[in-house]
Amino acid sequence: MSLATETAAESAAVHEDAPRRSWAAVFALARFESRDLLRYIPVVATLLLYVGYTAWTLFDEKEGMDAFPALQDADRATQTGPLLLGIALFVCVNRCTLRSRRRGTDRQFDVLVMEPWRRTVAHVLSVVPFAAVTALVVLGEFTRQALRPGAVGHGSLAELAVGPLYVLLCGALGVLLARLVPSTFAAPVGVVGLFVFSVFISAGTGGAEWSRWLSPIVGENSGNTVLPSDLVGRPAAWHALYLTGLVLLLALGAVLASGGRTVYLKAGAAGALALALAGAVGQSGGVSAELAAAREQATVSPQRDQTCVKRGDTTYCAFPEWTGRAGTWAGVVDRVQSLAGGTAARQPLVVRQRVEARYGLTGDGAIDPLTAPGQVTVGTRWGGNRVPEFAVAVASVLVAGDESKGGEVCDGRVVTTMWLALGGASHPMTDLANVRLDDSVTGSAYVLAPTSGLSMTAGQTDVLRELLERPRGEVTASVKQHWTELTASGVSTAQVARVLGAEVPKGAKGAKDCAEE
Repeated sequence: MSLATETAAESAAVHEDAPRRSWAAVFALARFESRDLLRYIPVVATLLLYVGYTAWTLFDEKEGMDAFPALQDADRATQTGPLLLGIALFVCVNRCTLRSRRRGTDRQFDVLVMEPWRRTVAHVLSVVPFAAVTALVVLGEFTRQALRPGAVGHGSLAELAVGPLYVLLCGALGVLLARLVPSTFAAPVGVVGLFVFSVFISAGTGGAEWSRWLSPIVGENSGNTVLPSDLVGRPAAWHALYLTGLVLLLALGAVLASGGRTVYLKAGAAGALALALAGAVGQSGGVSAELAAAREQATVSPQRDQTCVKRGDTTYCAFPEWTGRAGTWAGVVDRVQSLAGGTAARQPLVVRQRVEARYGLTGDGAIDPLTAPGQVTVGTRWGGNRVPEFAVAVASVLVAGDESKGGEVCDGRVVTTMWLALGGASHPMTDLANVRLDDSVTGSAYVLAPTSGLSMTAGQTDVLRELLERPRGEVTASVKQHWTELTASGVSTAQVARVLGAEVPKGAKGAKDCAEE
């Protein structure tokens, strides 16, 4: 082989390997920048806080309503955790990108083989490990909720992707800002500016659907409403597409601003813009007519969507995702009925799950009581205070006949109702406080229930407390023996106290109970 041929071959080999070496250098620089980000206290502090707090919640034994998660809500709960981490990365990645300018080493970098736009790519890639950690934390958090014995429903992969995408978005925005405004003061001012801009956009558009979903994280939470998965109606997939397009657009915009003018980069930026616009348009559609009709039906005629199972003499009707909870509800019904007398002890009941779905995830609308005899409402949330509230609903139906009449009871039957609801509980005094609106165990108060609750006078509370402190078997025998008298309309609190052997409260006025307090 001639010398000329060898030289040509070596030149060709160097030319073919140059792109490979360039990208290897980009990845090496990205690894260095990722490690360098860990030198910044805001990044380390927020990362440890996020991971540590989430780990603590994973291994913490949940009680009350937290022990019965709905996975269609649990997926959204993973989105707020990375908020501080994203802001810290935005500021610190911006500072790292400006390091060479801040230290006056740009001219030294200009003599290197790696072009400025490739260094920008490395800064963008330096955020990827933090997004990967966020994805692992999100997956662990959701998996732990899904493995809880009381979990129901279905999560959304698109909702789970929001946290990692948010971290990537913050990092790409920090790099882009450094290339457009090469000043270390730009990032802190940018944080404040973005917050002010989001507030003005929300106020100026009246919280319109299209503007609300322009935010990276859109929270919709309610303390009382858990909707079936198919009624949630969040455009999660469109929003994930919007965030993906936005991340790519910001990252490629930073690369273009650094001098990357290749056809592929321009085409990629155009494609990213198309993705972001498609997602933005798709997520701004609002509630469809089909979803609104489905929510209306679930609220007004839930029986059309429900599955019913029978346990003993009681029928339990629930939305498909909650049918497995019938056994838990049956335990409460059996406990309450075991304390009742007369025909109520073996009365067939229909427990129907109901929800106010017409106002979406943020609606906390009250549910009207059922008027059909022997029907009891149970909500979509369970655990904690919801258990004694359901027990009150069962007891009200056994005493008054139906939920509507049970909510109107204000005479001595209130004592009988509350005894049935709490008398068989493991911690009746605790449940008494939990089921009252003011968390009290003395004085007058309003008692909560899935639909309409009860109003207790101070005298009725005193009688009930005395009954709960006495041996359960003794009081149960008296209630069964005098059931007809205790559930008669117009019976006074004083009469109930005398029949059950309790002290008659001071100021009791017989049939005037309903006019008291």
